Amino acid sequence: MEENQQDGQFSIELDESTAEGTYSNLAIINHSASEFIVDFVSIMPGMPKAKVKSRIVLTPQHAKRFLKALADNVHRFEKSNGEIQDTEQPPFPMNFGPTGQA
Repeated sequence: MEENQQDGQFSIELDESTAEGTYSNLAIINHSASEFIVDFVSIMPGMPKAKVKSRIVLTPQHAKRFLKALADNVHRFEKSNGEIQDTEQPPFPMNFGPTGQA
């Protein structure tokens, strides 16, 4: 391991619960002069509230690297699988939930 560290390499540990991933169907992005904050939200039909499932805080430099890496990956995905269709959808209603009576 020490030899790898001298070569500028390192190992990354991925625990079991993190490896399972977290579902998100909405990302809310805010920024200040020193950081970008990305909140990953899960909105489920019939639920009275949406919940932030994960928050990632990035420096502006890392946010730009992330943007480039994501764009590169989307490009490779579309090259293999066809263009991702970006359909126009109305904004998520923040007060949605059951409104009818049974």
